[in-house]
Amino acid sequence: MKYLLWLLKAAIFFTLFAFALNNQHDATVYFFFGTSWRAPLVLVVLAAFTGGLVVGALGMLPGWWKHRSAAAQLPGATNAPAANSSVAAPPTPAAAPTDLPAVRQHGL
Repeated sequence: MKYLLWLLKAAIFFTLFAFALNNQHDATVYFFFGTSWRAPLVLVVLAAFTGGLVVGALGMLPGWWKHRSAAAQLPGATNAPAANSSVAAPPTPAAAPTDLPAVRQHGL
C-alpha cells in the first residue's frame, strides 16, 4: 500500500511538472488603472491557486475563532494537560437502571 501511494504521488508530480513545462508562454494579467503583469502561464495559475487558498483560509478564520472560543467556555475544557496524565483511572461501569423493561436483542 505504501508503494502504491508513492506511485500515485509520483504520477501527480510528473503530471504537474509536464503541465508546467508545456505552459511556459507568457501571459498578461490586466489589473485596474492600466496596470498589467506579464509572467509565464504556469506562474499565473500558481498565483491564482495560492490566492484562492489564502482567501478561503481567511474566510474560514471567523468560524474557527467562534468554535474555538465556544469550546474553551465548555465546562471541563482545559488547555493544560493533566498533572498526572501517565496514570489513567479505570472506567467505572455504570449501574444498569432497574426501572426500564428488558430489551430483547434479535440477531440476523
